[in-house]
Amino acid sequence: MSAKYAAIRAMFEALWLSRLPGLIRSLSKSRGVIFTLHRVLHDKPADFSPNAILQVRPDFLDYVIERIRELDIDIVSLDEAIERVTAPEAGRRFVVLTFDDAYKDNLVFALPILRAHSAPFTLYVPTALVDGVGEIWWQAIEDIIARQDAIAITQGDDTDYLDSRTTAEKNAAFNRLYWLLRKMPEMNRVELVRSFAASYGYDLDQQCRALIMDWQELRTFADDPLCTIGAHTVHHYELAKLSEEQASSEMSQSADIINAQFGKRPEHFSYPLGGPLSAGEREYDLARDLGFKSGVTTRPGGLYAHHAETLHALPRVSLNGYFQAYRYVDVYATGAVFTVMGKLTG
Repeated sequence: MSAKYAAIRAMFEALWLSRLPGLIRSLSKSRGVIFTLHRVLHDKPADFSPNAILQVRPDFLDYVIERIRELDIDIVSLDEAIERVTAPEAGRRFVVLTFDDAYKDNLVFALPILRAHSAPFTLYVPTALVDGVGEIWWQAIEDIIARQDAIAITQGDDTDYLDSRTTAEKNAAFNRLYWLLRKMPEMNRVELVRSFAASYGYDLDQQCRALIMDWQELRTFADDPLCTIGAHTVHHYELAKLSEEQASSEMSQSADIINAQFGKRPEHFSYPLGGPLSAGEREYDLARDLGFKSGVTTRPGGLYAHHAETLHALPRVSLNGYFQAYRYVDVYATGAVFTVMGKLTG
């Protein structure tokens, strides 16, 4: 675990031991919290699994729902959350459950839990991935590095060779390649990911079909009254790295495709990756101008009355796979803690 996550865990422990979250919630003006989830799996992550941050166990999701309600906090739909944020006076505190990317394990493991608890939720869908033609590149590079003792990264006439024999070397290689990809234009990133995967015999399209629901599977969610389907672009590109025209097309086309499939146009949007490098004021304005009621980021924080003025830049709190101790749920439910954390991390 990196020093950053070790520090966050220490903070979680200190807050839990101090019993401060309950006091903070009672004094804070935070009206609610939107939780971010991705994958829900029983599998214990391997020693090298940098994407385990995106994965929670079914029993943890089950406990989160139970504990939130024990804390006298409502679990509400995104539409209800917006009504409560925009109301003149604060009402009951709330949590919103959101899932990004439409992983198959959401159908297998998450949906039965959500139904058992009658817990409303939002599922944000990147349409090209559902078509089976996108790149889940963050998982692909993990999979390739996991089985190699060394990797070669070729750009033009230059090739970098990185050792990946030990867990430490694999983590270093992943971080090097991940941030190289994050910092380059999206079309260059797609090209490099495709060539890198091909050089190691890794089938990106097969991986996409294996991990992401198809349209028939997704219909189970679209037909469920607990579920709100949201848009998440077509190709899961970082919108801030696209031209305004390209970004607008990614956003609007994703909503058009979902509308064509299910007969209802999504009213809520999630910015892929969602941090400062991926989405900013231009993207928030695009979401508003395209008619979405809300847009969610991955910037941490609780929801306050002032978010009524910035519904297209809403913060979310990640249910992080590294911090699945039951005792941490009281901390997760305390929006003010993450608002402070967001200010400290910029």
